[in-house]
Amino acid sequence: MQRTIGSITLLLAIALAAPAFASEGKLEIFPDILQILGRGASPLESRYLQLLILFVLLIYPLNRLLLTPLLRVLDERSERIEGTRKRAGEIGARAETVLARYGAAIEQARVQAEELRKEALAGARGEQARILAEARRTAEGDVSAARSGVAQAIGSARASLRAETETLAREVAARVLGRTLP
Repeated sequence: MQRTIGSITLLLAIALAAPAFASEGKLEIFPDILQILGRGASPLESRYLQLLILFVLLIYPLNRLLLTPLLRVLDERSERIEGTRKRAGEIGARAETVLARYGAAIEQARVQAEELRKEALAGARGEQARILAEARRTAEGDVSAARSGVAQAIGSARASLRAETETLAREVAARVLGRTLP
């Protein structure tokens, strides 16, 4: 309603403003309507009054048929724009929330994967240590068996060499002495 009154006031001020007349040495910016009506109007003044009356008569229908619907459409458009901006802001906020959740889930999955990798690595190192310890035990057993085998072989070689040494020594002595020894 305030807009309508303001619009009407503005239009009336524009309508009442007429071209300045320079008559009898003085400048007349706003003509006196009562004076125009009383002295018989010139064709320009008559036209002016006709337009003024036509304007006043057309203000209400023009306001009702054109200005009010136009202003209503502009207000509705502004409301739709604001509503759309508000919804876009809400959607943006939800998207940020979802993005933050996805980021947190990805970070959690990364941490879990790192923990699983560390566990698998620790398990593999444990398995490697177990296999290495078993191989060492087996190797030590083999080395021990080989040492005992070598010790037995050395012992039997010594025993056989002793027996042979005695036999050789008797033969050498017999040859040197030229006789057989008991």
